[in-house]
Amino acid sequence: MSAPEAADDLLFGQTLACQERVRAGFSPQRLQAHQIQSLCLRAETALGAIAVIEDSRSEDEEATQGPALRRIEAKLDLLLTLIGNLGRMASELDEVALQWSALGVRLPYAPHQDSHIGLEDSGVFRIQAAPWLPEPLALPARVIAYAPSADAAGQLWLRFEPLTPGVCAALERHLFRRHRRAVAERRRSV
Repeated sequence: MSAPEAADDLLFGQTLACQERVRAGFSPQRLQAHQIQSLCLRAETALGAIAVIEDSRSEDEEATQGPALRRIEAKLDLLLTLIGNLGRMASELDEVALQWSALGVRLPYAPHQDSHIGLEDSGVFRIQAAPWLPEPLALPARVIAYAPSADAAGQLWLRFEPLTPGVCAALERHLFRRHRRAVAERRRSV
């Protein structure tokens, strides 16, 4: 089995995966422990807030104030995150076709002329986790495979690591909601 096939099997073989076109990218960089901890904390907060907001949209608006207050709290959490990170917006990311799961992602990648991507390199994967959210979700990731192609961009396989158990669980729920929404949209269009 080739490295790309093994990477596909590892990342998508035994888990729910989504294929979509979305703003995303990878920045290779050496991450320190405190940076990884910060990324995981922000990711868990953002995914939790997205879940509360998106789940409450489907609830009855005249329900008790519990869900409404949770939604307001989630919006405030996101607002504070956005204010704290005004410099990094999802609009800086290119729209790409990718496949991802809670374990990792496969996406097109063209290394810069002055850089070289290698196996085991670490960095930050960023994705626009919700269309209405300008700040990207950022996850620590490690390169597990790279397949160059004849054109400028090859394919890059990233494993999300190290993630905290809270981020893993929130990411699984987020991908389940995205998958469920994509299935519902396909059914509506048929």
